[in-house]
Amino acid sequence: MEWVRKHIIYVICILFTLTGCSSKVNKSTTTDCLEQIKDSGKLVVLTLYSSTSYFIYRGEEMGFQYELSKEFAASLGVKLQIKVDKSIPEMINDLQTGKGDLIAYNLPITLGMKDSVNFCGKEAVTHQVIVQRSIKNTKPLKNVTQLIGQEVYAITGKHVNRLKNLNEELGGGILIHGVSEDSLSTEDLITKVARKKIKYAVADNDVAMLNKTYYPFLNIDLAISFDQRSSWAVRKSCPKLAQKINEWFSEKESFSKYSAIMKRYFERSKYSPEAPILSLKYGKISHYDKLFKKYAPKIGWDWRLLASLAFKESNFDPSVVSWAGAEGLMQLMPSTAHAMGVPAGKGHDPESSVKAAVRYLGIMQQDFKMIKDSAQRTDFVLASYNAGMGHVLDAMALAEKYGKNKYLWKDNVEEFILLKDKQEYFNDPVCKYGYFRGSETYDFVRQIKMLYKGYRKKIK
Repeated sequence: MEWVRKHIIYVICILFTLTGCSSKVNKSTTTDCLEQIKDSGKLVVLTLYSSTSYFIYRGEEMGFQYELSKEFAASLGVKLQIKVDKSIPEMINDLQTGKGDLIAYNLPITLGMKDSVNFCGKEAVTHQVIVQRSIKNTKPLKNVTQLIGQEVYAITGKHVNRLKNLNEELGGGILIHGVSEDSLSTEDLITKVARKKIKYAVADNDVAMLNKTYYPFLNIDLAISFDQRSSWAVRKSCPKLAQKINEWFSEKESFSKYSAIMKRYFERSKYSPEAPILSLKYGKISHYDKLFKKYAPKIGWDWRLLASLAFKESNFDPSVVSWAGAEGLMQLMPSTAHAMGVPAGKGHDPESSVKAAVRYLGIMQQDFKMIKDSAQRTDFVLASYNAGMGHVLDAMALAEKYGKNKYLWKDNVEEFILLKDKQEYFNDPVCKYGYFRGSETYDFVRQIKMLYKGYRKKIK
């Protein structure tokens, strides 16, 4: 009986605490949340790190949800403040306790959730798909019955659960490989499909769409689940804010911005085909060799290494603008180009681009002066040029924590840049810059070094 009495007292205390918290939240949000936001001059947005919501790339804040919330904040005439949480429950708790005004994330719309939050904004409809290659002379799977007898890889959780249910519906036969998210991410599985290491993987269609911009030969047409609706959310006590968000998404100008951002992240190709050497006979790599020869010595580089970087960045096309907004021959982000002295409107000028890039590379060489071996230092500089220094510093911190050499790139720090798309690692206290698609940087460094090796062999 004594145990029962203590348990009842404990439950009462918990209920009293929750009631107290609730009343505090209600006091801070009793009136008009929208007016409070305007008075404070800032909109505090809650989100999670991911390739589709929020991340930092080359020192710039990016992400589909981030850019939408930035546009909405601008429409209110306030500044955007991002608070990145580690899970959906943490986001909801931060929303309810007044630590944020808005969840800008694809929050699943469920009956249970409707009792806790006010869903608003444009609904996203997602479903699970099979990711496969569109192989020449081979038809992709078009019906779920064709999965019988096939090996399909999926992350443990909802993806594996859906496969198990589908397998039961079909009477068995799907060879399901469940993978822990601690070891591989959904994007890792998609990359394995793209590189012919596995044939089939499961992903949410929005993540699959984004990855198809990197690997255009993927097929993501075979759906294996029902649609799941999701949207932004605010507190129940903020109906005017929810109404304002709904109105903003329905405006013609906002719809145009939404479509443009959508295309940039989920439709615009991030794949660059390789181009041949301009003239092997005359020893020319590109039309810009004179610029590489002029500026590369300023940082002690072989001009062919600088040419390798330019090729990888722009395919020697000074007019190109990347999906992320990087411009010109050396693909500098506008803010970086400005900081390196590129005049306004000169981002596509080849010499201005090369000159600024060399200045930027020189600064990073100084930042990594603790790495005494020049070849090793160059690897870190190249990685930082691609990812932004923050993610490289995170990978170095992880390498040190897990017993690797933080001053060696190959087989050491590069292994941890690959892990920066996994929650266990990007949420580690030693990491300061969150989620990152590290496979891009891993490949970037290796491909430039291979290209440079080829140029040295063929071009004097």
